[in-house]
Amino acid sequence: MGILKTQDRLLSGRAIPDALHQSFMDFYFVWANECSDHWKSLRTLTRGELFSAKALEAQSNLRNEKLTQMLDHLDTMQGKVVKIEEVVFTTLFNTLSNLLFSKDFLDLKDEHGTAHGLEWGLLKIFKNAATPSVSDFFPMLGGLDLQGLRKDSLKHLNELASFWEEIIEERRARIVSSAITKEVTVLKEQDFLDRLLENEFTNAQINIVALELFSAGTDTVVATTEWAMSELLRNKDIMAKVQEELKNEINSNSINKSDFSKMTYFNACIKETLRLHPVVPLLIPRRATETCDVMNYTIPKNARIWINVWAISRDPQIWEEPDTFKPERFIGSNLDFRGHDFEFIPFGAGRRMCPGLPSGINSLQTILASLILRFDWVLPNNEDPTKIDMNEKFGVTLQKEKPLELIFKRKE
Repeated sequence: MGILKTQDRLLSGRAIPDALHQSFMDFYFVWANECSDHWKSLRTLTRGELFSAKALEAQSNLRNEKLTQMLDHLDTMQGKVVKIEEVVFTTLFNTLSNLLFSKDFLDLKDEHGTAHGLEWGLLKIFKNAATPSVSDFFPMLGGLDLQGLRKDSLKHLNELASFWEEIIEERRARIVSSAITKEVTVLKEQDFLDRLLENEFTNAQINIVALELFSAGTDTVVATTEWAMSELLRNKDIMAKVQEELKNEINSNSINKSDFSKMTYFNACIKETLRLHPVVPLLIPRRATETCDVMNYTIPKNARIWINVWAISRDPQIWEEPDTFKPERFIGSNLDFRGHDFEFIPFGAGRRMCPGLPSGINSLQTILASLILRFDWVLPNNEDPTKIDMNEKFGVTLQKEKPLELIFKRKE
């Protein structure tokens, strides 16, 4: 609490890993920027255009369209084994690619592993950032890139940017052409790329912003969906309660955001999933911008601070039966994940709290509820769901070590 509230201003700096020390990277990541005027303007821009209540409402048709495409695709896959992470990743990635560039980049029917390759590329960049680097401990060696982490990160960034670089050039050419001919072009709808170009972002800066939005907007929701489905499959009684609540509260084939306010037990299951399997288990490390005191400890200037959300969420002094999936603990409780209750902060707190929280929760709720309502889930070979492998793979995000594979059957 002292770090996230009392001394939030002094402990909100960032220490950029050497793996991401390209010449422009540290200046355009929202998460990596110091709390400067530039950071505030970029955060305001992304919030206003992508994450505000008004923006989410404007995105509802697009989100519903991509959700419908996912469900229709799963209809065609009945009886076949499906890796749920790949399907959800493709859906979320295409949703974001349309918000940013007005185009799908992936195909749910793709059999060449493009989605897996993209997801792996995103994860590899941030895995490099989390890898202990000689240059982080001895900055004088930074220019040598002894472990090749910086080179590898740039390679994956360029591979990802190849998906949209042509779109950026076409859009720039259209703007230049309009300026030369003094033609006024009125667009019915602008995507986020238009707003970045209006603010004179370079291609390199757009690449960095897109990388951050794609990574934060996909991997976190994919991982949480997979964990939630695993926990519900392992707990039949809890699943039955969720199914009953959804069936009673949703009266049509489409799910509206307003429906979720009535789903007490469903929301408790999401909270319990985030407690047991926090999205970013150690949050993104902070840096002390000045020397300060926290709980009688002196934190020197430039010290790095890691916040172990995973441990907080399983602390037996705070939580009864901390390792048990027990959604009932949130029924009748005001505990929430919006940064005010410091025993439950899967998205952080203070000025460094995740700005994409509203969008991420909206995606998680609609995808998970739709899958529960529309399908029955069966494990391959009718395996016992209580034996699902729940081993964790620690990284920037907390993922299942063994991806969840399911057979979907349309409800009668």
